[in-house]
Amino acid sequence: MEAEQVPDVLTEIHRWRRSLSELPPAKTEEEAIDRITALEELNSASAAAQARETLSFDMLRTNREAEDGVPSKKQGRGLGAEVALARKVSRSRGDGLLKFSRTLLLDLPETYGAMKAGDISEEKARVVAKESDWLPREKKHELDEQMAARLPEVGVRRLANETRALAQELDQRAAVEHLERRVEERAVSVRPAPGNMAYLTALLPMPQAVAAFANLKKSAQSILATGESEGRAEGQIAADLLVERLTGQESATAVPTEIHLIMQASSLLEPGEEPAWFPGVGPIPAQTARDFVTEDQAAVFVRRLYTRPEDGQLVRMDSRRREFSGLLRRMVVIRDDVCRSPWCEAPIKHADHADSFANGGETGWNNSSGLCAACNYAKELAGWGHKATPDRLEVVTPTGHHYRSRTKPISRPDPRQGHDEDAAEATSGLPSDTGPPGETEDTDSVGTDAGSGSTGSDPPRTVLIPWRFRPREKSTVEVAGTTIGVEIFDADNTPLSPVEAALHAGISKHLGRRG
Repeated sequence: MEAEQVPDVLTEIHRWRRSLSELPPAKTEEEAIDRITALEELNSASAAAQARETLSFDMLRTNREAEDGVPSKKQGRGLGAEVALARKVSRSRGDGLLKFSRTLLLDLPETYGAMKAGDISEEKARVVAKESDWLPREKKHELDEQMAARLPEVGVRRLANETRALAQELDQRAAVEHLERRVEERAVSVRPAPGNMAYLTALLPMPQAVAAFANLKKSAQSILATGESEGRAEGQIAADLLVERLTGQESATAVPTEIHLIMQASSLLEPGEEPAWFPGVGPIPAQTARDFVTEDQAAVFVRRLYTRPEDGQLVRMDSRRREFSGLLRRMVVIRDDVCRSPWCEAPIKHADHADSFANGGETGWNNSSGLCAACNYAKELAGWGHKATPDRLEVVTPTGHHYRSRTKPISRPDPRQGHDEDAAEATSGLPSDTGPPGETEDTDSVGTDAGSGSTGSDPPRTVLIPWRFRPREKSTVEVAGTTIGVEIFDADNTPLSPVEAALHAGISKHLGRRG
């Protein structure tokens, strides 16, 4: 009798996925709840299977590299990046998933078994792994056995507290050393939030964090008690006090700022609707950006980089240097916004060659990528490759898989500028690295400087266009109803290039002047 053929595992997994996606909705309330429970258990079992396959991938790669004679210290490099691409997440999360898989299967077998059976969620398993990651392996096994019965019974927060308490009880000395190491990790970060807001996060030792919060809360309550709140709630007052104390300003809205604000001329100088963009943070409404420029009580320097009217991409620039620096690096960072690797989105640390300089890659716009440090180092490992254009990036991994990401234009095509032939021609390239007196290469861009200048209800403001324009001229423009002076500097006596002349003509025409 012929043995029954085992179906291909990947084929079966894809069939399950299609069956679930095509599943008709439940017909009764009871059936709906039963399905939700079953699918949650399936999610847990699927996450356990992913962890098992991740560890298998880790072991297979390490064993192969050992057979190939790769030194033990270099084995397994880039594994987290490959896991991240396979799971469509960031590089840092990929590293975390790799570490979690190792811990779960090697150190926490009871937790893995509960997750595999669908008794606990992946979130609970992560909590156990995180709260015990500093313990020696034998202590982790002991903790895993003692916590096994509690895993399905408690919520995530209580599970975290109980696991932490048991871990500290099992090895108090290691617990103290762990806390001392954590103090060294204190840091401050910022990330976008809905509604043009942002989260300013400080990771601090517990006593310091509690003391800082208590002080803000007490001060806010005092302001409320004295009737000086001006209609603000306690939380709003505490937020304003935080900004004022960190910046040294008398008002939370009067913060001296130098910021890159990317927006179309029709949105800055006229009532356009195309949102502005804070690189690395995200979009803000055009009216909010105009208000920011005209209403801030302190000095504001807003640097405007030109985009092509026809498609909204930043204009290109190349360099004869080996390193990406100056304006070219700034443009790469602004174009890519966050790490360009698929699904990574970490802050950009390196502007570098997609095709390495050692392989003959040019230091230019078409061969540039803004990457986090980890992704940039990973692409230099054996078997990795990056293929880039200004519009897209393709990543090739050692297993032969290809992952692609598109670079979204910095703004939409500007219909008002699109019909301006001078401006369109002007934005087809960039001049060399010169600027007005006192400026460095980093300021070779179109800038808007709205400063406080002097006292009064309507302080004078000035727009600086730091390029090699001639002759020296002055004018004014209207921004959200506010008159702003314009100065175009004569940087040197070098004749203008055709691109510079076209750019000069385009700006002059837009501002209503004759160059």
